[in-house]
Amino acid sequence: MSECLHVAELPRPEPAAQSAACLECVEAGTHPVHLRLCLSCGHVGCCDSSPLRHASAHHAASGHPVMRSFEPDENWRWCFADQTLV
Repeated sequence: MSECLHVAELPRPEPAAQSAACLECVEAGTHPVHLRLCLSCGHVGCCDSSPLRHASAHHAASGHPVMRSFEPDENWRWCFADQTLV
């Protein structure tokens, strides 16, 4: 895993999840494959393996760089800006 400047800029403590589901998927009537949590604001979106890729769309719209898996027993983080695990 690589270090990136974006990780150092994240809020402490980690923001609370705004939902336990991808609300965009709920509204669209689709089902997420896996969930991701934005570490800047707490937005929960679906992964890139999901039909509508809401976590990536959130990054594109907000510029928030780092998200983490929101799946049980997973704790990895991804930096969209640096395209690396952090």
